[in-house]
Amino acid sequence: MPARPRTRSSRLAVGVVGTGLVLGCVGTGTATAGAGTEGAGTVAPVVLSADDAAIGLRPVGTYATGVFDESAAEIVAYHAGTRRLFVVNAQAGRVEVLDASDASSPAKVADLVTAGTAAVDGSVVPAGAVANSVAVRADGLGVVAVESDVKTDPGWLVLFDAAAATPRVLGAVRVGALPDMVALDAEGRTAVVANEGEPSDDYTVDPEGSVSVVALPDRVPARPGTVPQSAVRTADFHAFEAPGALPAGVRVFGPTVDAAHPVSANLEPEYATIVGSTAYVTLQEANAIAVVDLTSATVTRVLPLGSKDHGLPGNGLDTSDRDGAVAIRTVEGLRGLPMPDAIASWSRAGRTYLVTANEGDAREWGDYVEETRVKDLGEDGLAPVCADSPLAGRTADDDLGRLTVTTASGLRADGSCYETLHAFGTRSFSVWDTDGTLVFDSGDAFEQLTAQALPGYFNSGHAGTAFDDRSDAKGPEPEGVAVGTVGGRTYAFVGFERVGGIAVLDVTEPERSAFVTYVNDRDFSVSVEDDGEESLARAGDLGPEGLTFIPSYESPTGTPVLAVANEVSGTTTLLAVDVAAPTGTVAEVQEALAGYRAAGEVAGPVAYLTDLHLAQAQRWLDRGRTEQAGRELTRFVERLQQPTGPSTVTPGARADLADRATQLAGSLS
Repeated sequence: MPARPRTRSSRLAVGVVGTGLVLGCVGTGTATAGAGTEGAGTVAPVVLSADDAAIGLRPVGTYATGVFDESAAEIVAYHAGTRRLFVVNAQAGRVEVLDASDASSPAKVADLVTAGTAAVDGSVVPAGAVANSVAVRADGLGVVAVESDVKTDPGWLVLFDAAAATPRVLGAVRVGALPDMVALDAEGRTAVVANEGEPSDDYTVDPEGSVSVVALPDRVPARPGTVPQSAVRTADFHAFEAPGALPAGVRVFGPTVDAAHPVSANLEPEYATIVGSTAYVTLQEANAIAVVDLTSATVTRVLPLGSKDHGLPGNGLDTSDRDGAVAIRTVEGLRGLPMPDAIASWSRAGRTYLVTANEGDAREWGDYVEETRVKDLGEDGLAPVCADSPLAGRTADDDLGRLTVTTASGLRADGSCYETLHAFGTRSFSVWDTDGTLVFDSGDAFEQLTAQALPGYFNSGHAGTAFDDRSDAKGPEPEGVAVGTVGGRTYAFVGFERVGGIAVLDVTEPERSAFVTYVNDRDFSVSVEDDGEESLARAGDLGPEGLTFIPSYESPTGTPVLAVANEVSGTTTLLAVDVAAPTGTVAEVQEALAGYRAAGEVAGPVAYLTDLHLAQAQRWLDRGRTEQAGRELTRFVERLQQPTGPSTVTPGARADLADRATQLAGSLS
C-alpha cells in the first residue's frame, strides 16, 4: 500500500561558494514523502523542492537484478529506436537489455555477453573480463568498454547491434588497460575510451593511463570484424614527462614516481565528455582534466582543478561521525580536492561549460596508503600538523580527529609538517569553463539539503542507515552527473553515491546555478548491512552511479525521463521529469529557432525547412486542427534530427528545440 504522505517545510540555507557566487535563494522548500510510486522501494520517496521549482522528479519504474553490492547496474545507455535500456552488469561481464517501452515496468529481454568475443588483433575476451561502460548511437551501433580479467592488461571495445531484435556482438578492437568509460561524439562517428591504467594491487605493474580514440563505421556492420585495429588511435601523456611540462597543481604521486613509474603511468583517465572534436577527460586522483584533440588523438592540455577553501562562508562541511549531530561548519586551514568522477558538458551563447561531480578518491596500492585520519598525523612515520597551523591540536573524534585526509598534499616545503590539510572530494558539484576556470561551485549545499530532507539519516552509508556515518569521509559523495534541456532551460542531475538520491540544479545561467529539487526513493527503515541481503528488495535504490537523461523527443513516455543505474542495489530506475510550467506555444518555438539561426547554431537548408514546419503547425492550430498541428511539430523534430544537405544544427540547439516542440505536440494530443 502507498505510504502515508508526510510533508515538512524547511528553509534551505543559501550557500556562498569560494568564488563569491550563490547557489540560488530557494526560499521555503518542501520535503515530502509522497503518495506512493512504481519506484524501487516500498515507501514513497522523500522530496525536497524549491518553491519555484520548474521541474520535479518522480520514480515511475524499476528493474531489479536482486544482486547486492556487485556493480550489477553500473552504467545505463538508451536507444530510442527500440526503446531499450542497456545496463552494464560489471562483474558478470555483460550488458543487460531492458525493454523500457512501458516506463512503469522495465523488463529484461536479453543479455549481451562479451566473454568469448573475438577481436581483430587475434585476442579473445576471456571469462572473468569486466564490462565497465556502454554507449549506443541512434542507428543502433553500440560499444562496451571491457576490462581484461588481468586488469593491467589491455582491454577491449566490444561492438554490438543494439537495434537487432536480439542484440548481437559485432567483434572487438583492443584498447588500453582498464577501459573504465566510453563516450560517443554527437554524430556517433567516434568513440572515446578512458583507459584508467590502474596498477596491480601489489604495485608491481603500473600500465600507462591513456585515451583511445576509435573511428566507427558510418553504418552498423553486417558482420563481425569489419572495424580494423587501425581504427584505434591512442592519446597518451608522454608529452608531459619533461620537467615543467605538467602544470603545477596536477597531482603526480604514489610510492614511486621515477623512470619506472613516470607521469604517463601515474595519470589515470576516469570519465569523458565530448564537445565537437574535443574530449574532456577527468583524471580523478590527479585532480585534473585532460583535454584531448580527437582529430590528432593527442592530449593537448592538462588542467589542474585546484582546491576548495573550507574556511570560507558557505564552504563548510561536517567533519565527524562521532559528534551525534549535523554540524556543517567552516574549518580554517582545511581544503578540499574536487577529484571529480563523472563529467558532462553543454553549450550556451557560444560558450562550452563542463560540470563535474566532485566525489574524491584515494590511492591504496600495495603498502602505499594515501589516506589517513587527522588524529593519526604525527604517528607511524607521518609528519604532524604544523604547530602554527590553525588545525593544530584539533584531533578529538568529535572535531577533526576522524576526518580522512591525504598524506600527499599540504606539506611544508621542508617536509617537516602539514601546513594545510586536504580532504577527498568537495561534497559538491562544480561548473568549469574549458580552460579549467571555476565558474560555479555548490559549496555546502548538498549537505545542507540532505540534512533537511533526511534529518534522521544525514550522511548515512549506502548499505547501512546509521546517522552521520559518512561525515568523516566524503559525506553524501556526489558521483554521477548528467545534463539535459527541459522547457528551454538546462539542468544538471547529480547522484549521491552514499546517502542516495538525485539532486537537480538549474545551470541555464551557470554563474547563478540554483537548486531545483532533490528526490530519494530509498527506504531508510531497511538496512541491508544489518538486515541481510534478503532485505534488498525492500531497500529501494542504493548507490546511484550512472545517470542518463532521455529527452522528450526520444523518451518512451513522450516527456523527459532520467534513467539511473544503482550499483549497490543492482537496480535501474526510470524517473519522470515532470514539468510545472506551461508547454509553450508555436510562437515561442519560432522565437527560439530565430535566436539559434542568428547565432549560427542552426544554418543551411534545415533553418528554412524547420521554419516552414512551424509555420504550417501554426496554420493548423489557427484552423483548430490540433492533430495535424502535432504531426507537423513531429516533422519539425525529425527534420532537426536528420538535417538536409549542408546544414548545421548544434547539439544544444537540437536538444532545446526538439524538447520544446515535442512537449508542445504532446499537449495537443
